[in-house]
Amino acid sequence: MSKTAQYIIFYSVFQLVFFGMHLYVYLRLRKMFPPCASGWWWFAVIALSLSFPACTLLEKFFPNTATMLLYTLASTWLGILFLLLSTLVLLEPVRPFANINTPFFGKALIVFVAALSIYGVVNALFIRVSEVRIPLAGIERPVRAALLSDLHVGTIHNSGYLKRVVAKTNALQPDAIFITGDFFDGTGPISEHTVRPLAGLRAPCFFVMGNHEKFFGMDRVQKLIEPTGVRVLRNEVKEFSGLQIIGIDNPERENSKANERVHSIPFDRARPSVLLFHAPVGIDDARRAGVMVQLSGHTHNGQLYPFNFLAKLFYRYTRGLFDLDGLLLYVTPGTGTWGPPMRLGSSNEITLITFEAAGQRPVSHKPAL
Repeated sequence: MSKTAQYIIFYSVFQLVFFGMHLYVYLRLRKMFPPCASGWWWFAVIALSLSFPACTLLEKFFPNTATMLLYTLASTWLGILFLLLSTLVLLEPVRPFANINTPFFGKALIVFVAALSIYGVVNALFIRVSEVRIPLAGIERPVRAALLSDLHVGTIHNSGYLKRVVAKTNALQPDAIFITGDFFDGTGPISEHTVRPLAGLRAPCFFVMGNHEKFFGMDRVQKLIEPTGVRVLRNEVKEFSGLQIIGIDNPERENSKANERVHSIPFDRARPSVLLFHAPVGIDDARRAGVMVQLSGHTHNGQLYPFNFLAKLFYRYTRGLFDLDGLLLYVTPGTGTWGPPMRLGSSNEITLITFEAAGQRPVSHKPAL
């Protein structure tokens, strides 16, 4: 099947599901607010269900100030819709025992979701710092590394947001900086101007490709990023301060849970090694290859309720430090957002990792700095 056919099938299924979500919310709200039964409301349901995919395409192919605003509004509505839908679903078991189809209850529901939405948008404006200490056998001296991931630089998180991230990262005074993919969002144009703030990083920076880099082409992304001084690792290993930094591209095959390429990377299993791999998968491959530490992102820790819980259905490890039979895995919730510019039950984070001599149990904590 051609990629064009795959995209057509994917977006068709997505649109049907998206319309079904709107239809469910509308039918439930209509019982609480009977005036919602007019034809204009059906028009609103159809228009809103088309808003996010339509605005995404407009911003991708006809980027300007108007499409940027429309995309931002449509993305925010997407988050509000998820909150409405999930709250209404959670109320389903109550329906047989209580009459909740009243205007009073409907207004209370809208106020509740509005409050959650406002909090989610405001929360996503902040970048917090988590700290974690990771023991590493064979390391000669402690190394401090700032871990960034999933910035999704594009329409909503633009170069201004990237400047904030760079400034906050520099303030931590790390020895090195790691970016584990999904630097770009996939909507809106990218250029030298987009990545220029990266040149302001004061520590050596290592970058690996995520799944969103495929939207622009990994080779093109590499050509844009390397002039900033960031070292793009494409299935290779680099030495830094006694560490072997291994960088592997996100697999071309979507939803792959393996990391077969790590077996072909030449590195010394007896010396400290850190693998940068976008998604928290391929654990068995990394462990068999002799990797000591894997750093990943991708999950966003669900980003927005109720996906904080749903993310665990797809990924066993969604946030934090895990000791997995000799391999230490750290999963960051990411430094930006995708889709809705909201964080609810998660936060935008920079992780300050201190690699230190082995001999003690891994300790993780995350004060907001």
